[in-house]
Amino acid sequence: MANEKAAMRKARRGKPIRQVAAIPFRTRDGAPEVMLVTSRGTRRFIVPKGWPMKGKSGRQAALIEAQEEAGVSGEARKQPLGKYRYWKRLSEAFVPVEVTVFLLVVQESVDDWKESGMRERAWLSPGDAAMLIDEPELASLIRSISAEAAA
Repeated sequence: MANEKAAMRKARRGKPIRQVAAIPFRTRDGAPEVMLVTSRGTRRFIVPKGWPMKGKSGRQAALIEAQEEAGVSGEARKQPLGKYRYWKRLSEAFVPVEVTVFLLVVQESVDDWKESGMRERAWLSPGDAAMLIDEPELASLIRSISAEAAA
């Protein structure tokens, strides 16, 4: 994968490795819900995320990742919800990654999407979703989401 090779080159030079993510969000009966998806490898719950894309803003790349990994589209907030850090396992090493997270107010959800055969998805309250997330900083961001976030 070209992006993994580029990430390893950056890591070797001591440069930060960046990714973008979307937290799909909706309000049901006045209560906030977020969507998590399973990872392809470990099947643990995560948010849709990926590498920055040439010619796309972080927000645009996060929208694309949400469509490909979760089958949702909508309006991503212009300002990031926040950032979190985690250790990514690449083929040669573990590298630290900083992820910029955008809140995505879901307007459409499809049943058949690009990675639907590789992932499962679930709508959960922010509190329940946060309990399923391994990264503490991401769990805190998810817990901070309220019904007012869609406004």
